[in-house]
Amino acid sequence: MPKKIALITGASRGIGAAMAEALALQGWHVVAVARTTGGLEEVDDRAKAAGATDALTLAPMDITNDAAMRHLCRSIFDRWGGLDLWVHAAIHAAPMSPAGHVAAKDWDKSLAINSRATGILIPMIEPLLRIRPGATALFLDDPRGGHKFFGAYGACKAAQIALARSWAAETVKTGPRVMIATPNPTATATRGRFFPGEDRSPLATPQAEAKRLLADLW
Repeated sequence: MPKKIALITGASRGIGAAMAEALALQGWHVVAVARTTGGLEEVDDRAKAAGATDALTLAPMDITNDAAMRHLCRSIFDRWGGLDLWVHAAIHAAPMSPAGHVAAKDWDKSLAINSRATGILIPMIEPLLRIRPGATALFLDDPRGGHKFFGAYGACKAAQIALARSWAAETVKTGPRVMIATPNPTATATRGRFFPGEDRSPLATPQAEAKRLLADLW
């Protein structure tokens, strides 16, 4: 049986990285996308150390680079003929601030990564998923809309999830299956930026949360 193929955008750290490692150890081949080459190499090293040899293809690129992502999708089709899973874990956590003080550069970057990129990637990736029966797209929700100081992050993340919900409703009969999961509070770098000084001992590890989320898919 040919290997199942997963694309993970935002695979260099946090839950995205943990999912890449978990899937690699389950026999999948993972195309891991992130801007940080070093972070992707660390994920690859951990997977190999755990016994998953040649299970990852590292794709260090920015998801807001439309041409690069289009080329990657074409390469996935040419090499593997489609995708079984897309996990969209890429996120930009803008500095927390009152809504009246959000810097224009932070707003623009949040929109580009958290909202616009999702809208551009869905049309690129949907054809790859529709090729494979039972293929799934997974989005990770973090409902912060309306919370103090989460204006830029909360608004852009809400837009991303609204788009994913529409896609899910549109593809019920045709596929791919589109799922939205809300991770439990997890000890990630992003959460550390939001809640500095928080007692992290009660938080889930990225590895445990990735295992739970993947188990819920099937």
